[in-house]
Amino acid sequence: MGNLLGGFIVIVVGVNLIAPISDGVAIARYQNGSAALGSNTSLVNGAAGTILGLTPLFFALGIMAAGVALTVGGLKNAGVM
Repeated sequence: MGNLLGGFIVIVVGVNLIAPISDGVAIARYQNGSAALGSNTSLVNGAAGTILGLTPLFFALGIMAAGVALTVGGLKNAGVM
């Protein structure tokens, strides 16, 4: 039961943090937050800019992995897997 509650807390907190992380990436990558909408005034270029842009994706994949681990753990405890 503790793993289930802890897993849901991790998922809820992680989902709520996706937007601030995306905003932070946009601010770090461009001169200001509004320049990210269509301007090419990128402060970070090349491979570093690509990796910085993929940060929210990898964060979301981590949250998804936590959900999958929570589901697999619950099914193992129930004896289904």
